Amino acid sequence: MSAIQRSRKVKVITVTGGKGGVGKSSVSLNLAVALCRLNKHVMLFDADLGLANIDVMLGLKVDKNLGHVLRGECELADIIKDGPQGLRIVPAASGLKEMAELSVDQHAGLIRAFSSLDEDIDFLIVDTAAGISNMVLSFARAAQDVLMVVCNEPTSVADAYAQMKVLQKDYAVQKFKIIANQVHSLEEGKLMFSKLVKVTDRFLDVTLELVSCIPADPNMKKAIRQRSCVVDLFPQSPAAIAFKALATRVLSWPVPDVAGGHLEFFVENLIARSTAAES
Repeated sequence: MSAIQRSRKVKVITVTGGKGGVGKSSVSLNLAVALCRLNKHVMLFDADLGLANIDVMLGLKVDKNLGHVLRGECELADIIKDGPQGLRIVPAASGLKEMAELSVDQHAGLIRAFSSLDEDIDFLIVDTAAGISNMVLSFARAAQDVLMVVCNEPTSVADAYAQMKVLQKDYAVQKFKIIANQVHSLEEGKLMFSKLVKVTDRFLDVTLELVSCIPADPNMKKAIRQRSCVVDLFPQSPAAIAFKALATRVLSWPVPDVAGGHLEFFVENLIARSTAAES
């Protein structure tokens, strides 16, 4: 079965955040596993190119990564690892500066790699790096939904605003789904969201939607220490319940009826928009 012949349309969700340390990778992993527990076929792409950590969080042994694929040493299918609940993981390369600065030719290699995948999946979750690098912005604007992870800290809110400003002003991304992470109450999450909306309404032409408030939960750190995810290790914990509710909500998000809607749709949009920005 070729990539073009896949029976499913792939829902591509980019998880990002203006500031490091907001729990972006934990959100990506737990959302992906929660979707798997709903009998969905999910692939998690560790797109923090150069500082990958999804495999480390799960204690996975990775012999080859995306760097090997882009150098032509193996196929993308050769590096995909099995995670919890049948999750499929595409590991990036950690500690390689060149992975964060891919050339146009390497972008093309990324297209070929994803387009050659013979996997029938429902969701592609993309865990990006923090900040506003070209690659982060490319992944965000190529996806169908952008999840912005924000903590109730002034720097997190300010950096999230800065990232949205660049995406809206330069790349016409106008819709963002907000996750209030590590909050101590629903009210705290809603208050933080209202502050963010107040600023964006004044200065940006964007629409924000609060899709989840993930509570501060000591079980999150316990799960990380045990190389697992909270939805598996502590399924009745407050954070796990919030992630499972988010996954159920994600199922209702429409998949755009566009050219194929497959993996190659994601990477072709990624590269096309990157090339346009560079020209």
